[in-house]
Formats: sequence, structure tokens, C-alpha cells
Amino acid sequence: MASNSRSSISSWTFNQNKMFERALAVYDKDTPDRWHNVAKAVGGKTVEEVKRHYDILVEDLINIETGRVPLPNYKTFESNSRGVNDFDTRKMKNLKI
Repeated sequence: MASNSRSSISSWTFNQNKMFERALAVYDKDTPDRWHNVAKAVGGKTVEEVKRHYDILVEDLINIETGRVPLPNYKTFESNSRGVNDFDTRKMKNLKI
């Protein structure tokens, strides 16, 4: 029996993920043989692997949109009245002209 856990899924390189994203944009849900075309565009992945990767993507999006994934706590910078923030000021101090 096959496991549905993420740990059993083959790894995807950065380039394969980019090709996957591009292929999804080209081959929409109405494209005949969509998953075959996506797998061919990605290279090195089977039709089943790209389908599973898509299912994981959809699951992740649902979790994000329903608030199940906490948003990162990004560091914010205070801006002064001219719209220049502390980060910009520190960069300018180190700038050699």
C-alpha cells in the first residue's frame, strides 16, 4: 500500500518546481493530456508524481487561504517623514562615493 505522507514523495529541485509552475500556466485544466504534458515539461517526473505535486500545492493553498498557516513575522522598518527608513539610512552611511 502506497503512503500518502510527504516524506515518501520524490524531491523536486528548484528548476523542476519552476518548470512545473510554468507548465501549469500553459496546460490548464481543460488541456487534453494535461498531466502528461506537465510531466514532459518538467522532465524526470512521472505523471503520477506531477499529479501528487499538484495535489500538495492545492492543499497548501487551501491551508494558507483558510488561515491554517501562520504568516511570517517580517521585521518592519519605521519610515521618517521623508519616507526613508532606518535600513536605507544604514545603507547610505556605508556608501562610498
